[in-house]
Amino acid sequence: MSWTPSSWRDFPIKQQPTYQDKEQLKKVEEKLNSYPPLIFAGEARRLKEKLAAAGRGEAFLLQGGDCAESFSEFNTKSIKNLFKLMLQMNMVLMYSTGKPVIKVGRIAGQFAKPRSSDFEEIDGVKLPSYRGDIINGIEFDKDARIPNPDNMIQAYNQAASTLNLLRAFSRGGLADLNKVHQWNLEFIKDNPLGKKYNELSVKIDRSMKFMAACGLTSDIVPQLHQTTLYTSHEALLLNYEEALTRKDSETGDYYDCSAHMLWIGDRTRDLNEAHIEYFRGIKNPIGCKVGPTMGEDELIELIDALNPDNEEGRLNLIVRMGASKIAEAFPPLLKKVRDAGKNVVWTIDPMHGNVEKSSTGFKTRNFDNILSEVEQFFNIHKEMGTVAAGIHLEMTGNDVTECTGSTSCAITDEGLASRYHTQCDPRLNASQALELSFMLSDTITES
Repeated sequence: MSWTPSSWRDFPIKQQPTYQDKEQLKKVEEKLNSYPPLIFAGEARRLKEKLAAAGRGEAFLLQGGDCAESFSEFNTKSIKNLFKLMLQMNMVLMYSTGKPVIKVGRIAGQFAKPRSSDFEEIDGVKLPSYRGDIINGIEFDKDARIPNPDNMIQAYNQAASTLNLLRAFSRGGLADLNKVHQWNLEFIKDNPLGKKYNELSVKIDRSMKFMAACGLTSDIVPQLHQTTLYTSHEALLLNYEEALTRKDSETGDYYDCSAHMLWIGDRTRDLNEAHIEYFRGIKNPIGCKVGPTMGEDELIELIDALNPDNEEGRLNLIVRMGASKIAEAFPPLLKKVRDAGKNVVWTIDPMHGNVEKSSTGFKTRNFDNILSEVEQFFNIHKEMGTVAAGIHLEMTGNDVTECTGSTSCAITDEGLASRYHTQCDPRLNASQALELSFMLSDTITES
């Protein structure tokens, strides 16, 4: 079937808002279509090459960031803290594995969220669900919950500003390996985890001094002074994605220029619906969530639809089963894909299958369950002789209290209310994410 950036409109679609003002929606789409791209096709192609290496076991993918970006919480400090956390985790994983780490943020576009219900009810009042700032407001108010097309313009502008800052951090000296001590976040420094990171920093300092003595300094070796952080988000709101789809002048291919990598969620991966139709035509590296309800034959059909040429680095399958289900549900899928000779990048999302409700009423995730699913994922790959290529986390560089457990901060059910700031789903805080990276490095080296 022929494909165009708008051919998805002829297919059934889930998890989309109903806009009341169709004329305003059309004006916003046309305006966005006239705006500059947020990323360039060449950047997406370079990421695809790096992901191909990860799929072969020659690199490791670290993907992480907010569950849902916020208009109201948009500030330099939060972006900088996430960037520093990614650098810390990158250093832990790279030092222990000896492999390059591909850093991909859930940032500069992660504004839309799928919901389990179309409506939310509080004290007998029923309103449409909050679907992310790109669509409607989080306030439990009738007017705020009306989908507003103009929010797409604000999302674009915030994404552009975020990308501008990230590129400045990446190239302006913050990522210099001589500054590994400066990456430690203030609220981590004095706990045992901060001390463990400092011990690693001392080892890296020694290596840098040795290299400098050999004449290899950050002034002449760019890799020691700068880095690359790619962007990604769930491409849920297809009106926005289509408006930012561009035809590459070099290749004639279409790229979604809202982010380097886009993914399809577990709720919108139906083979005969709009999201698969849109994704099959863009040439970005793409991902798809794989939950416990995925069938073996269904997965092969999905792979063939999204990666018909069996291209390395094209398709990232993001497993999100839950700690209690992955041991039973994942091995048959992995075996089917392995035996079919499909080139995919297998990563683990240990967040979405481990959501629970705390005794105090908060939606949360337990750190032990998150760690358990990660360890099981890597062990299953080891048994199958396949490659566990990376990890996908909802996390923040801020000192929040949203996930329970971990030895670094030991958040209890009662402690969740202290700094529970998420727009939607609970995130690992910086201490928990760094602790997970140390544990993950041990798991990788042992396997």
